[in-house]
Amino acid sequence: MTDFIQYLPAYLSGIGLSYAAFLLAIASPGPNVLALISTLMSVGRKAGMALALGISFGSLTWALLTAFGLSALLMTYAHALTTIKIIGGIYLFWLAYNAFKSAAPRSDLTLKALVGGRRTPLGYAVRGYTVHMTNPKAVLAWVAIIALGLPPEAPLWVGLAIVFGCFGLSIAVHLTYALVFSTPVMSSLYLRARRGIQATLGVFFTFAGLKLLLSRP
Repeated sequence: MTDFIQYLPAYLSGIGLSYAAFLLAIASPGPNVLALISTLMSVGRKAGMALALGISFGSLTWALLTAFGLSALLMTYAHALTTIKIIGGIYLFWLAYNAFKSAAPRSDLTLKALVGGRRTPLGYAVRGYTVHMTNPKAVLAWVAIIALGLPPEAPLWVGLAIVFGCFGLSIAVHLTYALVFSTPVMSSLYLRARRGIQATLGVFFTFAGLKLLLSRP
């Protein structure tokens, strides 16, 4: 009990650092945010919230894999990480294709027909999960997050606090995106500038895919 009280401040400090690092990681623009904004503005809130939950469960999966040491295995065997990179890059190019298709002058698609066609909420959740799981940078981010807050001698509850605390933060942040970017004002702005926005997203998805494929393992 004495040891627990003695090390508690250090554990709490490490957990706080992990939360801060995680918030910085998910707040910065990347494939997750781009896919979410694209879906919200072109399909709607329900689809965006489903995709946001998929992203959050993808984050939880990587967190659990990291906590149990499987991410270290991926980093040891470079070919495994390379395979994930290739899959992720191809998927980002597919997202870019759909964005450019929606931006085409001949496109008179309705909002619900954009961004890869009509899907069920489960379909959008799977898409969000796929976007996150095929991003190898998520592995590296979680290695850093766990390293910040989970020393080797830490008890189990510290790891659980980091993993599930970050899961809660992921849901909160991505659902906030969903609420903000699906408001009538944002939707109206999107309708007036849809083609430009979709073209811009297509460029970003293409750049992200190239960067992912050309980066070193």
